[in-house]
Amino acid sequence: MLMVDVLIAGGGIAGSALAILLGRYGFQVELFEKECFPREKACGEGLMPGGVAVIERMNLREALGGKPFNGVRYHFGSQTAEGKFPSVPGLPAVGYGQRRKHMDAVLFQAAAETAGVTVHSGVSVERAILKDGRVRGLSVQGESLTAKLVVGADGVHSRIRSQLGLDQPARRKRLGARAHFRLARGRPQPSWVNVFVRPRREIYVTPLPEDEILVAALVSTHDLKSSIDHHFYGWCQDEPVLHSWLEGAAQVTPLRCVYPLSGSARRCSGRGFVLLGDAAGFLDPITGGGMTQALMTAELLAGYVQQGLDDVDDWLMEFERGRREMLRDYRILTQGVLWLADHPKLTEKALSVFRISPSLLSHFIGVSGGMRPLLRRRRPE
Repeated sequence: MLMVDVLIAGGGIAGSALAILLGRYGFQVELFEKECFPREKACGEGLMPGGVAVIERMNLREALGGKPFNGVRYHFGSQTAEGKFPSVPGLPAVGYGQRRKHMDAVLFQAAAETAGVTVHSGVSVERAILKDGRVRGLSVQGESLTAKLVVGADGVHSRIRSQLGLDQPARRKRLGARAHFRLARGRPQPSWVNVFVRPRREIYVTPLPEDEILVAALVSTHDLKSSIDHHFYGWCQDEPVLHSWLEGAAQVTPLRCVYPLSGSARRCSGRGFVLLGDAAGFLDPITGGGMTQALMTAELLAGYVQQGLDDVDDWLMEFERGRREMLRDYRILTQGVLWLADHPKLTEKALSVFRISPSLLSHFIGVSGGMRPLLRRRRPE
């Protein structure tokens, strides 16, 4: 059996970022991705400041490119509330919109160019290799590979998570649909991520390079009475601001869907393995931090791996505590926003409050952007 330091299943944002960081730290890494790049993927495509900061620390900001946005603007009927990214020392106060197929390709290529990292695309990981209750490696196209640590970063429908018996069904039956549009010449491009809120659905509009915008809808499957195509374009027509942006616009990608929009793992790590990114569980993309979380947790894990791979079990629980702490406030905020989405009258009242106190909305936007905690906590004495 071929032995390396770390085997990673999944070459998306989380897997590629981890491979780059570990390679730079001197580890030998094998990274496997079942698809070939560039690839399309249904995604919100807005990278929040916390994720931008990780990209900057990786010196990949210029390669990633993107269209800057200042924060998030919410629309509910005739009401509008803006939440600008707060100013936080050491963090950029801006997010970037970029096509997911470009981001994935840039990170995967950077991994391929990193010393110590070997990448494989168009290659499916068949299963994790278990021995004596420990994950020892991966089976890839009939070949057995062993490593000191195996990372499952293979996305929403993680084969590694499923094979290890860690799948936990989604509680909410929500579906996402997205398409890209190139705005008509001369039409101004939004400088915010715009969210159009309606009872039990949301439409996100993210500015992208080359005068493009992403339009993504999140909706409960119980509210779909016909094909998603029929609903999607009807919803766009229902929003006057969005409808005006799309006048004369050219649709440049077909409608693409993803389901489910939430899921979780019974546990996210164990003897010899770690789940990372969406494979480790995800609440819902309603607060838009998925890519940022993937980058931040990949950076966190890379820091723990630096402690050594001969003593993985010694630091693995500490990493899990750190990951839970890192994502706790984001999860609380997401649960709160999902609850509001089920109560339209309260959503309207909340937006009224945010209009009066934009700093409060800015604070919440900072939480979703990986910039600050939800509540100020006392330092231990």
